[in-house]
Amino acid sequence: MRNHFRDDFSTYHVIDYDPATGEVLNRHTHQGYGHETTWSRGEAWAIYGYTMCYRETGLEEFLQQAENVAGYIFNHPNLPDDLIPYWDYDAPGIPDEPRDASAAAITASALYEMSRYAPADRAGQYREWADRIVASLSSPDYRAEVGTNRGFLLKHSTGAGNFEVDEPLVYADYYFLEALLRKSKIEQGKTLF
Repeated sequence: MRNHFRDDFSTYHVIDYDPATGEVLNRHTHQGYGHETTWSRGEAWAIYGYTMCYRETGLEEFLQQAENVAGYIFNHPNLPDDLIPYWDYDAPGIPDEPRDASAAAITASALYEMSRYAPADRAGQYREWADRIVASLSSPDYRAEVGTNRGFLLKHSTGAGNFEVDEPLVYADYYFLEALLRKSKIEQGKTLF
């Protein structure tokens, strides 16, 4: 948390440490547009990972960090109305940049889990955002027809601006299915774990 985040809770992708001292040598955003831009899947991993850290430790600072990252995502002026982010929140060609369905699916799954831990006033907002993402991913814009898309469920994932552009990705499908399962359990009043 100390080294991977900027003041606005956007993330760096890679931190290089001095192996002898632990001092930060460099901060990079390898799969984003530039070192000082925000790769959308990196933000998704952050919200998901810190929610999981909270689940496993009960330490409030982890839940707070996940909520801070959610604040960054959902207050970003470049987040499209359908809540499926561009591959980098700061990519220069927005709105003509590729989207990343995988970042959206990871975020939706994390939001469903966060809604189980957050106070009621924020939990409802997290579920609402997750529901909107799942609805978007379930639409024909992102959900592939059976027998197409090389068998993948979701279209329009982007690994980076120069590779895996507008491709199906296995982790997009995984987190989409996880989000759907979590949504179903919440609606049925069941526990997630």
